[in-house]
Amino acid sequence: MDTKKLDLFMNIVKYGLAIGGVITFLLVFRGPNMDSTVAEQETFREGTSLGMAVNYTRYLILASVIIVLAFFVMHLITNTKKTVLSIVGIIAAGIVYLILWASGTTDTNESLRLLEDVQVEPATIVSTTAGIYTAVIGVIVGVVVWILSPFMGRLRK
Repeated sequence: MDTKKLDLFMNIVKYGLAIGGVITFLLVFRGPNMDSTVAEQETFREGTSLGMAVNYTRYLILASVIIVLAFFVMHLITNTKKTVLSIVGIIAAGIVYLILWASGTTDTNESLRLLEDVQVEPATIVSTTAGIYTAVIGVIVGVVVWILSPFMGRLRK
């Protein structure tokens, strides 16, 4: 396929997805708010506007997962070494997350100062804390590698 045609196709897809997202956003945004009656909220919740927004998001996420998996398979075939290293990195991040999740947290609804009507389960707090710490560790490792990479290149020579 010609690169100009591919670029045109990708721009059409990009703008089409963005327009679809804006339309579903506007449908949800125009829905009832907390000042509306419970009947209006229930009607909106079971209506087509919210259903379309949820299904659009669901299909977009499903398509993204399929594309990422296809990307990994394609690169596993064409560039095995780098792809395996990427997969090892993902597995390492998963292991770090599981270790942090298993270690738990001392945070509670009270220590997080959550309102009475916004109470969450302790398991939710543990998994969220583990995810945040995993992301922070990943950023720190990335910054350290970025800073040390020029020196590592000189050491190899």
